[in-house]
Amino acid sequence: MARAVIVGIDGSPESLAAARWAATESVLRSVPLHLVHAWEWSPAPSASVPTSETQRHWAGRILRTAVEQLRSSHAGLRPTHEQISDSPVAALLAAAEDAEVLVLGSRGLSGMAGFVTGSVALRVVAHAPRPVALVRSEGHTGAHSSPDVLRPTGAPHSSDVVAGIDLTHSCDEVIEFAFEAALVRGVGLHVVHGYTLPSSYAIAAGGGTLIDDSGLVREREYALSTVLEPWREKSPDVAVRASSVSGQAVAHLVEAAADAPMLVIGRRERTSPLGMHLGSVAHGVIHHAACPVAVVPHA
Repeated sequence: MARAVIVGIDGSPESLAAARWAATESVLRSVPLHLVHAWEWSPAPSASVPTSETQRHWAGRILRTAVEQLRSSHAGLRPTHEQISDSPVAALLAAAEDAEVLVLGSRGLSGMAGFVTGSVALRVVAHAPRPVALVRSEGHTGAHSSPDVLRPTGAPHSSDVVAGIDLTHSCDEVIEFAFEAALVRGVGLHVVHGYTLPSSYAIAAGGGTLIDDSGLVREREYALSTVLEPWREKSPDVAVRASSVSGQAVAHLVEAAADAPMLVIGRRERTSPLGMHLGSVAHGVIHHAACPVAVVPHA
């Protein structure tokens, strides 16, 4: 059975934008589209808390409206839908088990009316076993961005899919997802590897000493080329551009993806005393990137 593109719906503009993006993704990948709405019944209803039947009615109406809109905008698309009486995080993580990609609005309503809040989305991203794509509503482009921090000079804009990879860990899943995203869209792939100069370079530069980092640059470029070579051979139809850049990784990725259809980053499947978590680069990219961001778990 083919994995489906699964999208979480709560009726917010962000989730409806995510649904439209997910519909296009399902068409591009030739896989089914499945809509999920999660709601949690309150066992002690009051004047301000709708009853279980009312919540179920709202959930059904939200889903039916979304399905009708998608069928109207995507000829031939036959999305399925499901109401789940469970906590949003639990419902979405369960749905993600069978997902080609799980799609969420990157922001949402607070309270009972909307379940894809920032905290829920981040918890799902941090724990999902499959790739999760976060999509902003149309016209909502990085309100938290700081131009001084996030726009390094000289970085070109791109209409290609952009992927950020960390060469210190195996990230085949990230590269595979990025190549597939570029292939189904018929565009190129821009792979960005950000690194930090060793402390010895920083100390020398701080003391006013001219440093020659050309050897380190060549080393990083060679390492990146070596990692990508097998994937170039597997997908010769994807034009690949690779950049190995020093400095703030978030800044380079956000700038490179300014005009991109998607930015792909990885999330290491690791645990800490506080449970699974996202790294600083993932957090920064999710909060600042204007385009859809796909977070892919990898070993």
